[in-house]
Amino acid sequence: MRGACVALLLAACTQAHAGLFDDEEARKQIAATQARLDGLQRSLEARLTTIEQQTKGQALDLVRDLEGIKTDVAKIRGQIEVLMYELTEATKRQKDLYVDLDSRMRKIEASAAAAVPPPADPAAANVASAAPGPAAAPPAPAPQIVPVTAQEQKAYDAALDQFKRGDYNGAIGAFQAFVKANPKSLLASSAQYWVGNAQFAKKDYRGAIAAQRQLIAQWPDSSKIPDALLNIATAQSELGDNASARRTLEELMVKFPQSDAAGKAKQRLGMR
Repeated sequence: MRGACVALLLAACTQAHAGLFDDEEARKQIAATQARLDGLQRSLEARLTTIEQQTKGQALDLVRDLEGIKTDVAKIRGQIEVLMYELTEATKRQKDLYVDLDSRMRKIEASAAAAVPPPADPAAANVASAAPGPAAAPPAPAPQIVPVTAQEQKAYDAALDQFKRGDYNGAIGAFQAFVKANPKSLLASSAQYWVGNAQFAKKDYRGAIAAQRQLIAQWPDSSKIPDALLNIATAQSELGDNASARRTLEELMVKFPQSDAAGKAKQRLGMR
């Protein structure tokens, strides 16, 4: 009886030990699995950290590059604005200088035209009448030159002021009205020249050419013709008609070789 009890106790202990062994192995396996999972998580976290740091560094580099580009663009924009301002001021000064010079020339021409020619030498006239031979032909009458009136000068100056202010439409209208009202004025051809010049300033190159050709046809003795031809050549060049522009410059040099405009034409053609 006692042996049977001992056998039962031994069997129960063996089963309990086996159960304990199974639980221990499971725990070991779970622990090992957990350890592998922990290691894998740490590895993934390390890799993610490395990727984040690399990406962050690249992003910072991109941001720095963008900021540098923005700074450079701002500097370039500022330089362009300065250059444009200087070019505008230089163009304005050049235009004002030319306008002032033109005004002075017009006044000098008007004063010269208003001057009365000196009377003929009576002694020379007596000698001529006493000389034998056929009677001398009477001298041709001097052309009648009408001096510029104060009203004409005022109207001309007012139109020129509009051009100086950059009111090219107003200048064109004012100069055209002047030419229509005073076609025989000493200032008429100059007014017509400024019509073409104002149209050129508006980039109406065909209109500028037509206006200057009207000047040449209507006032063939005008001192503004060389400048008109130069303006025509420039307008032709702006239209891309370089062949016509070259012919106009050559015509200017042939017909008015001593003019300032001819000197500019020579420079444009690359001649010395």
